[in-house]
Amino acid sequence: MAETDSKISTDTDKLSKMEGIKEASRQLRGPIPEELLNQEPSFSGDAAQLLKFHGTYQQDNRELRNRKDADGNRMDKAYSCMIRTGVTGGKMTADQFLVEMDLADKYGEGTLRLTTRQAIQLHGVLKQNLQRTIHEISKIKLNTYAACGDVNRNVMCNPAPYKNNPVLEQMQEMTAMIAAHLKPRSTAYFELWVEDPDGHKENVAEFQPVEEPIYGATYLPRKFKIGVALPEDNHVDIMTQDIGLLAIVENDAVVGYDMYVGGGMGRTPAKKETYPALGKPLAFLAPGEVCAVAEAVVKVQRDFGNREDRKVARMKYLVDNWGIDKFREKVAEYYGRPLSPVRGVKVTGVDDYMGWREQGDGKLFVGINIENGRIKDEGDLRIKTGLRAIVEKYKMPVHLTALQSMILCDIDPTDKDDIANMLKEHGIKTAEEYTISRRFSMACPALPMCGLAVTESERVMPDLMSQIEAEMAKYDLQEELISVHMTGCPNGCARPYTPDIGLVGKAVNKYTMFLGGNAEGTRLGFIFQDMVKFEDVAPTLSPIFAYFKAEREGKESFGDFCNRKGLEDLTEKVTAAA
Repeated sequence: MAETDSKISTDTDKLSKMEGIKEASRQLRGPIPEELLNQEPSFSGDAAQLLKFHGTYQQDNRELRNRKDADGNRMDKAYSCMIRTGVTGGKMTADQFLVEMDLADKYGEGTLRLTTRQAIQLHGVLKQNLQRTIHEISKIKLNTYAACGDVNRNVMCNPAPYKNNPVLEQMQEMTAMIAAHLKPRSTAYFELWVEDPDGHKENVAEFQPVEEPIYGATYLPRKFKIGVALPEDNHVDIMTQDIGLLAIVENDAVVGYDMYVGGGMGRTPAKKETYPALGKPLAFLAPGEVCAVAEAVVKVQRDFGNREDRKVARMKYLVDNWGIDKFREKVAEYYGRPLSPVRGVKVTGVDDYMGWREQGDGKLFVGINIENGRIKDEGDLRIKTGLRAIVEKYKMPVHLTALQSMILCDIDPTDKDDIANMLKEHGIKTAEEYTISRRFSMACPALPMCGLAVTESERVMPDLMSQIEAEMAKYDLQEELISVHMTGCPNGCARPYTPDIGLVGKAVNKYTMFLGGNAEGTRLGFIFQDMVKFEDVAPTLSPIFAYFKAEREGKESFGDFCNRKGLEDLTEKVTAAA
């Protein structure tokens, strides 16, 4: 975008196709009402795009694309829907969690998936069951509205359930306020899924638009993400968000937030103008200013973000093209008053909340590692059955973490042994039975359901971590936190550009390896090698682990070490060891 205050062109010949779909959608309805009533197994392209705003992605099982019937004729794609429930700050009741599990069995493919953004996903829901499933979610006071699409999505926050902790309480309250303030106002969601679960009420002739004061007629150019964290615990990776809020604490109270803008993970290797980015400091805000300034930021992105090329439509490109000073001036103009400079407090740590811990009110909580977020039963590891039994018996709240795991809250100390035994009986390991590196590992779903994946991620990550752990153990590094994130494509859903080691799918069974980030999420890694075969990942890392063991400085982390040594130095070590 040019260095100008001019808004992106509204010439329909230049706008992306998605802009036309939104413009003609009757505030996110489009052909969805009619298509819900037909007998087709899938939605049209326009309907599928608009369904994202309602929290649904249409997918097909890519491993079944070449299947044939008994006569040898190629069959249609095996379509289904992924439904994402936004869980603000990751906080759920026992009943909400249990109903999501029930829906996975009744309408989905039998598993639940905890996401990297504290949401929960059902997979494999057939088109004819979509309305009923979303309606059932609405009945437990959760919803899928704006969990996807060109709007602000699930707002993240530190999910630690410490009680008598005013700081965390204030942060969670702020998270809920932001989420409510930035929800779209269109009534389409409620008409389609909440009021009319059987699809017989919607009438095109009766459509009456409502005002969308924040999003306007065509919503945002691209998706928008927000997170709230503490300097000592950047659990939700605020620097990777469009808006990151770092709580500033004085005398056990949040006095305000340093707001960062323009973070984002996605990139397209074939387009050099795309890249991952960390947030840049915008302003210090008193708590009472946060929602209004967040709205101003969203409106600036709405009015000046790129609507012609969706690959460069995220707000990070607007911030970079303008520069943070100009962006700040425009936000202040929309807000109506000057903005105060950030306090500049640094991120210093991160926690995963795993294991048994005191809650602060005489009760306990236990963090349970869910590898890559998949709640299922497989062999002796019966996560789904075990969690159902425990939550049904004790009815405790459930909090979702940003590392695809979960926390069981409000546990009476007298119940600890019984719960620990139930976990053990179902093969669910304690936090101490995992390396801390595995606890901090993440992977996106990738194949077979994601249409963007070019190679495996979730299904191969456990094996990869075992290989990496074996190499770490050779150098007595098994107690070190070396964070590893993996994705099946460059879009970055598992935030692979900021950890110590990032692996990004580039081709079938091949990955781009990034080194030099950190678990705290404050630095981007650099490309160390491209097109690394899956089976070569751990052997490639082994000589670097040896080098780290021999020449680290003090308590230097692996990512800090790689960043200090740099690409050329590390390449020489790997080449010499080959």
